[in-house]
Parts: sequence; structure tokens; C-alpha cells
Amino acid sequence: MTLEEKKQSIVEDFSLYEEWLDKYEYLIELGKSLAPFPEEKKTEERLIKGCQSRVWLDSEQKDGKLYFTADSDAIITRGIISLLVSVYSGRTPGEIAGDDFGFVEEIGLKENLSPTRANGLVSMIERIKQIATDSSLRSE
Repeated sequence: MTLEEKKQSIVEDFSLYEEWLDKYEYLIELGKSLAPFPEEKKTEERLIKGCQSRVWLDSEQKDGKLYFTADSDAIITRGIISLLVSVYSGRTPGEIAGDDFGFVEEIGLKENLSPTRANGLVSMIERIKQIATDSSLRSE
């Protein structure tokens, strides 16, 4: 599935729910599906700054693509990082760095989060973009 197809699929999934309470439940379910994150990787350098909750993000580059793993100590935040990981893991650094992450606005996520969670979402997006930018600079 291309990046655009994946983002469109997420938009369609969220459009199935009319109420934000149901969308939060969906995010919680996404968080539960996140692969286990090893305790030894829960380090300061993997911690995303700017999040009220603790969010760890790790990445590895294989065959020109970035693969992300993540975890959070808060259930909704875990769902948010799970959503981002599901969209961007397995993409090239260029695809990620060049993306506008517009689907986040399209599903209404940012404006339906508390201000501190919305800031955390922005921090997660910035960190993913930074990893992608750094990776594409290294591979040039």
C-alpha cells in the first residue's frame, strides 16, 4: 500500500465513527495492537520531548526504508503513536520527510485532543520527520 493509500485508509477508518468518544476507543484499540517495546529501549534518547506522557520512539533503517517501534505510558497517547507508526513505518526517509502529515488534520485528531496531547502529537510528528531527515542526509 502506498503512503497516500495508507493515509486515505486511516481517514476512511476514522470517518466510520461519528462521535469522538468512539474515535478515542478506536485509538485505544490501535494502541493495544502496538508491538511490545523492550524495556531496555526505554531510554532518555528515545523519549520524545514535548509530550506530557512518556513516549519512546525507536527507528531502524533497512533496505533504504525506516522502521519504527514505539510505546507510551498513556493509553490514548499509545494509540496516537501507534497510528503514526502504522502509517510511516516501512517508508523511505524521503517519503516521510516530504510528507505533510495532513491526514492528522483531516481526521480531526489535533483539534479533538487536549492542548497538552495536541502538543505531544506535534512533537511526535516532528521527531518522526527529524529521524527521516537525518536518515536521508546519511544515505546521500
